[in-house]
Amino acid sequence: MKKTLYLMRHGQTLFNLQHKIQGWCDSPLTELGIKQAKVAGKWFKDHDITFDHAYSSTSERCCDTLELVTDMPYVRTKGLKENYYGELEGESERLISHLTPKDCETFYLQYKGESSNTTRDRMVKTLTEIMNKEDHHSVLAVSHSGACFNFLRAFQDPMEELKKGFGNCCIFIYEFDNGTFTLKDVIRHQI
Repeated sequence: MKKTLYLMRHGQTLFNLQHKIQGWCDSPLTELGIKQAKVAGKWFKDHDITFDHAYSSTSERCCDTLELVTDMPYVRTKGLKENYYGELEGESERLISHLTPKDCETFYLQYKGESSNTTRDRMVKTLTEIMNKEDHHSVLAVSHSGACFNFLRAFQDPMEELKKGFGNCCIFIYEFDNGTFTLKDVIRHQI
């Protein structure tokens, strides 16, 4: 039976605005981030999309985003957290601007962080377990840019989508069928 996963990135945060590395550390949504989440919520309503279950990363920025999108109860799960950047958490993005996705597979290990492969595997495991639940047919999951990127690369080359951008509150629509995720669409709100 085909199911639908709406995997969404959180709204803009203070650290996004300040161009700081934000993995397991957190910062609040900006006014724009709040507006982005409300626009995403309206998009779901305008398209008559309802969810039977909702999940969020344990990061405050994701929980706040989800609560602006829908007022339904949700489950917080560490499996949806962003990549852990170790000693680089909270530092300037200039320190990593030279990295390619391939570099990220091992780069953060030297700073006591995690590899992008670890994030990929954690996201795949978590979202597969969620979508395999019998009563989960239309699920919203709010996560992070890097986590969404690494999840996508488990199933296809993510570079074409990366060129278009993984902006705040973009929505990745996946079909889940027989244990396999297939990206069907990406909704990018221009705010």
